[in-house]
Amino acid sequence: MNVIGTVGLPGSGKGEAANVAEAAGIPVVVMGDVIRAECRRRGLDPAQHHGRMAGTLREEEGDDAIAARTLPRIREAAAESDRGDTVLVDGLRSTVELGRFREAFGDDFTLVAIRAPFELRAERLGERDRDDSDSDLEALRERDERELGLGLGETLERADVEIDNTESLAAFRDRMREVLGVDAAGPLDAGGDGA
Repeated sequence: MNVIGTVGLPGSGKGEAANVAEAAGIPVVVMGDVIRAECRRRGLDPAQHHGRMAGTLREEEGDDAIAARTLPRIREAAAESDRGDTVLVDGLRSTVELGRFREAFGDDFTLVAIRAPFELRAERLGERDRDDSDSDLEALRERDERELGLGLGETLERADVEIDNTESLAAFRDRMREVLGVDAAGPLDAGGDGA
């Protein structure tokens, strides 16, 4: 099994990396889905309780709880895939999660750090949300601090592969396909100029 995990700050391009994988027929497992599912199981709105539930799971089951709950989803996705045994895992945050995946998959796990500067990420998120007010910039700074507080910065530093996502969307997609081992351009390449 070939498991490729992505790590990056909000707006860096992790979602676009997942889009590239899906377009190539590679299954994508989103770690946040574990948290959303647990919110629903407990009768909570994932939109309001996502962050709190992530903390609760870590308190109840250990710092690697979300990674541990993601492992069966990865194996299931690989088993059900027509594309072979490659799976993309979106949403690593901490070195503890990284350690859990390295323990489970050994040399078959590759961590990809996707990097982009704050201003570019803010612009991308502003386009996505259609609102780029100062309060949203402050919210992004706070979100960055929260993510870095979970250990995301150290996790970024431990990546096996780095993608500097500051060029065109087409260039990012090409680099992501290279990492995924996918040769041809897919249906995503009809247009666009920023990841």
